[in-house]
Amino acid sequence: MRLYYHPASTCSRRVMLAAIHMGTPLELTEVNLMSQEDRRRLVALNPNSKLPVLQDGEFTLWESGAIMQYLADRTHGQTLYPDQILARADINRWMLWGVQHFAPPMGALVYENIWKGLSGNGGPDAAEIERASRQIAQFAAVLEQHLAGRDWLVGEQLTLADLAIAPSLTYIEQAHLPVRHYPKLMAWLSRVQELNAWKQTEPVW
Repeated sequence: MRLYYHPASTCSRRVMLAAIHMGTPLELTEVNLMSQEDRRRLVALNPNSKLPVLQDGEFTLWESGAIMQYLADRTHGQTLYPDQILARADINRWMLWGVQHFAPPMGALVYENIWKGLSGNGGPDAAEIERASRQIAQFAAVLEQHLAGRDWLVGEQLTLADLAIAPSLTYIEQAHLPVRHYPKLMAWLSRVQELNAWKQTEPVW
């Protein structure tokens, strides 16, 4: 199986975390998002022009959560995505919550505070930062409440849910993500940060 990815991409990191933790072998192809030629090839793989993309023989799969679930189903003996239907429903719920609610405002701040300037698109937009910060406060509070009395998001051990949501906090320092005053969230993030897979996928600055 071949994964098209970029090491700075938090969506790519979700997949890499799952694959490394499960010991799932992948051939890696890094896509240079600043290259028009690489962009052209990416659109041929994914009409959305987004990373990551997985190729397994003739089958091409995009969307990071779907790729994580597919890799788990292809990996014998993995524990991140158990077979029990209720456990999977709960994991799916949090993975979709992360994509729909938690990741977008985090991504907005990362763009405004990091990528916007690096790509030559000017400085941060105060109104956009204020809007994203309000959304982060709303949904970080949901996560904080859920983590009361829990080490992990679903059940009593690490699952795909944790590995899908935590990468949104990759740039917590560089993008000034306003979450440090949520103690349960920060304790959970610290547990994720201790994983070998997390350490192996840290973007290089």
